[in-house]
Amino acid sequence: MTHPGGWGGISLRQNAGALGFSQAALPLLRDLIEERAGVYFDDRKLPLLADKVSELITALDLTSFLDYYYLLRYDQDARRHWNMLMDQLAVPETYFWRQHDHFETLASVVAPAHFARSPGRPLRIWSAACCTGEEPLSILMALDQGGLLHPGRVEVVASDASCAMLERARRGLYGARSFRQLPEPMREKYFCRVDEDSWRPQERLSSFITWRQANLATPDEWGDFAAADVVFCRNVFIYFSDDAIRRVGTTLERRMPDHGHLFLGASESLTRFGLGFRLTEVGRSFVYVKALHGRAT
Repeated sequence: MTHPGGWGGISLRQNAGALGFSQAALPLLRDLIEERAGVYFDDRKLPLLADKVSELITALDLTSFLDYYYLLRYDQDARRHWNMLMDQLAVPETYFWRQHDHFETLASVVAPAHFARSPGRPLRIWSAACCTGEEPLSILMALDQGGLLHPGRVEVVASDASCAMLERARRGLYGARSFRQLPEPMREKYFCRVDEDSWRPQERLSSFITWRQANLATPDEWGDFAAADVVFCRNVFIYFSDDAIRRVGTTLERRMPDHGHLFLGASESLTRFGLGFRLTEVGRSFVYVKALHGRAT
């Protein structure tokens, strides 16, 4: 997925101070970012936020966090500046076959059940925070391993808030670090070596993916994607505020079909929000399953 980087501290605060930026408007900027992007920096993490945005402020020849706040909120070119901010906050920390039990559960249980229940209708899958593309490609490899990947039967939308991450995903060049959990025979089967240090996925995999930019904190950008039968939204909510999680979860509850399956990261939970999903053991994984006709009881 795409998410803010490591949560360091003291040197970052010193860096922002060295640039002469007053910290007074930083909480105001923090709250705007939470509102528009979902990502929340508590007081302990404010130095990291200061460090990240200081680079952009300097590049724009602005002189304060308050100037940058007003730029994001009111400038006629605000969307471009938001895109730059999302790229700045994004750090690609993902790899193929991450939490592989999810992919195996999809291919061995969820997908066969869908085709049995809805013969003739394609399986629609949304990778909601795809980063540089390892997750949607892992999904497709698992389905192919299960003999389920056929044109017209599987549709995958992969989205991310960062334009830079999506561009890398579309380019489709991966180094050795992306393969650290993928069995070597699978790399040999599904990827073509480009040079000594990089590989590209076979066209028969990537042709199933439609790439889209979408900010999870803005449901209008992705509401249609949420009608998917299966949604992977992993390792995103650990960086979101509760309000942002609730907004995303409510839209998913409203748009996903009954029996829809929602895969979250191992340390993420929706149970405290009272939404219409049941945490269910499916195959070797725990998955949130959309309750029939509404809220879970």
